[in-house]
Amino acid sequence: MSDPFGFSWTRRKNGDVIIEHHGRRAAVLRGRKAEGFVDDVAVGSDQDVMARATGNYKRGNERESRNHLRNR
Repeated sequence: MSDPFGFSWTRRKNGDVIIEHHGRRAAVLRGRKAEGFVDDVAVGSDQDVMARATGNYKRGNERESRNHLRNR
């Protein structure tokens, strides 16, 4: 699988975190989720953390779904 790319984030004065994907707003995190996100970005790969926060990541079942009845 390829690594996620194209994500960027900014933190507002009020603590909100805005995540953008290729220049378009993908998510806004507030409160505890925003604080946890900032902590996770400091520790891990920021692109992976942002992909997970927005739900834009591979789930591992793409190969299986290709063979599903509705996709034939």
